[in-house]
Amino acid sequence: MTPQSDEDEVWRQIIASFNETAEDPSAAQPWPDRENVTDDVGETPMRTQDAPDKGEAPGKTLSEDKDHYIPPPPPPLPPGDFVSRLSWVALFGGPAYLLLAAMLGWAMDGWIVFAAVAAFIGGFVTLVVRMGDGPPGDSGWDDGAVL
Repeated sequence: MTPQSDEDEVWRQIIASFNETAEDPSAAQPWPDRENVTDDVGETPMRTQDAPDKGEAPGKTLSEDKDHYIPPPPPPLPPGDFVSRLSWVALFGGPAYLLLAAMLGWAMDGWIVFAAVAAFIGGFVTLVVRMGDGPPGDSGWDDGAVL
């Protein structure tokens, strides 16, 4: 037999058994017994094979739901400097004005379109230049893994 005919025979077997169901003796229990987690007392496993009700996790009761972690509210954003705020306004304000003027049918002179596009480009360039790509000044002598 040639390697090609062996491969063809394997494919024929795969196609012939495509609609057959596999017989798995472990299908009744989806996990091994050693993976069953017990509750605090250690009497009964927390995981059961029954499907949980809607909105309820397997092995949990309603009293356990109130003990979950609630993170503290995040700190407020630091106020940006004037140049950064002006750059963000220019970045979004130029295209927003052009879109609004086009939707409302306002007359757009050439200098207005130029100013809106220039504001967009200027805001973008200002934000990129001020972004800074170097390490912080207080990082010490060791920069860590530098590639």
